[in-house]
Amino acid sequence: MDILVNGYMYPFVGPQVLWATLPNLSMLSMFTYGITAEGELVQLNDEALIGPAKANGVVPLMVIAAMNKEGTFDSGLAGLVLNNPETRAKLIENILKNIQTKGLGGVDFDFEFLFPKDREAYASFVGETAQRLNPLGYMVAVALAPKTYAEQPGLLYEGHDYALMGQAANLTLLMTYEWGYMFGPPMAVAPVNLVRKVLDFGVTQIPPSKILMGIPNYGYDWTLPFVQGESVAEKISNTEAVERAARVGAEIQYDQVAQAPFYRYFDASGREHEVWFENEASIRAKLNLVAEYGLAGVSYWNLMDYFPGNWEVLHSMFGVRKLGSPSDVF
Repeated sequence: MDILVNGYMYPFVGPQVLWATLPNLSMLSMFTYGITAEGELVQLNDEALIGPAKANGVVPLMVIAAMNKEGTFDSGLAGLVLNNPETRAKLIENILKNIQTKGLGGVDFDFEFLFPKDREAYASFVGETAQRLNPLGYMVAVALAPKTYAEQPGLLYEGHDYALMGQAANLTLLMTYEWGYMFGPPMAVAPVNLVRKVLDFGVTQIPPSKILMGIPNYGYDWTLPFVQGESVAEKISNTEAVERAARVGAEIQYDQVAQAPFYRYFDASGREHEVWFENEASIRAKLNLVAEYGLAGVSYWNLMDYFPGNWEVLHSMFGVRKLGSPSDVF
């Protein structure tokens, strides 16, 4: 069974990581372009990614986030653009121009923290973009917050309508990660039991053939005790997590509910730490869901660190679907 494999990268990824990773991908989402209130793009210097991607048969996608020139998510800016038909139309034309100028395969929208009142406007905008781009052979994807029911409260969730986006976009990338996150308490980044709840809802709203399940490519090291509002976890690669456990003599354990590895240790100052990350077993547990739910594939956030175990597991279970054209997904 061949699946679609997408991954996010910043342009400053190391060349060795880039070239080692690309053979494993169908698409590469290049992070990130921003927008202005006038419908212009805040450009991304992504040429270092585009050439290698195309040389490896990987479709490069421009990621557009509702970010301002300072590089932060801006709910007000998104609302201004989404609710102005002229600005929306201008932004779509600028997206198309950028795709054609740089030889890209399409666009991946990542508008986060939208106001609830903008949910329908956002879906309409994504649909209008697809109507403009699809006839020219370009795809439109959208990254969605990990919802478990339609009216889920919270600024992360309320602006994303699964049913409308399932109709508007060619592919939806469900961000099934960050339960364990930098400012939260220690826990698995993507516990399988919670990922499953998102998929249970997702497939009732979106055709499974349009869904890419998110997989994290990193872990976190928390210093204990965790104090809400004060504690900040250290983000680490999966490889570093294993190497750190070896250095400090910690025994790696495996949580059967979350299907994720973790360990605890004391540092040189006597402070206790708790680490959660991904290993081959946790990756396999997530990838099993792709076949179970009949999904189109997976999307990794993010691929700045090379984790060979991930690709070994993936290739033991699936083939990577290479697209002859971006239009192959719609």
